[in-house]
Formats: sequence, structure tokens, C-alpha cells
Amino acid sequence: MSGMPARAEPLPFFVYGTLRAGQRHYAWTLRGRTTREEPAVLAGAMLYEGPGFPYAVAVPDGGHEASPARGERATITGELMYVPEPAFDEVLATLDRLEGPDYDRLVVRVLDGTRAWTYLAADPLATRLRTTGTPIPSGDWLAR
Repeated sequence: MSGMPARAEPLPFFVYGTLRAGQRHYAWTLRGRTTREEPAVLAGAMLYEGPGFPYAVAVPDGGHEASPARGERATITGELMYVPEPAFDEVLATLDRLEGPDYDRLVVRVLDGTRAWTYLAADPLATRLRTTGTPIPSGDWLAR
């Protein structure tokens, strides 16, 4: 994950798939480690189907032209997970390992203005998904 700072700022995590509350990776990565969890929406990115999990991909133009003819939305529904300082570095390392080299960890702003860490598909995976992937039109992996 290129370009990551040595010490990450302790921001909440925006999660949109298997890390959401009640989903399969939430139990061993985040459950019991958060102080607050709340719904959130991220603009400028789209979800694509993956093998048992979604891929989030940044929309190159910031989401202003999200192929409305295909019913796609350039927003992603997810949750903000607030992890307290004592557990932050451990949770961050766990999530980095889980997401692996196919993802870039980035600071984003969700629609209410909150800054958060999230994981978006890195190139060349992102390019492949934009051209041949199966979008999740609702932008909500749990509602697909």
C-alpha cells in the first residue's frame, strides 16, 4: 500500500462490506474494539461484486457521471467505525493485512464531512472492475 504514512492518524474507518456490523469479518476485526458505529455514505466511489465480498472503486471524475443508464450510483453505503487510540494501531494493522495488496488505504470524507480511512481497489484491479466488473447499482452491499 504505497504512500502510507509511518504513523496513521487515528481516524474512524469507513467500511462497506464484510467489515460492517454483523458481517463475517466484523466479528474478529472490529467487534468489541469500537467506541461508536454509525451509518455513513461515501460519494465518488462505486461498489462492484467480488467473490463473497464487494470491491470499492473510486470514480475517476469524482462521481459526477456515474453511468445513470446502467442504474449505477457513485455513492457507497457503509458504516463509520470509531476505534479508540489504545486499539487503533492494532486494528489498522489487522485491516491492512486483511485487505492486502489489491487495496489502497486512503483518507476520504463521507457525506457528513467526517474524515475516515477506507480501502479502495488499487490499479490494475480498479481499472479492470471499471471496464468488466459487475456493479452493485444500489451502492449498498447488504441490500444487493
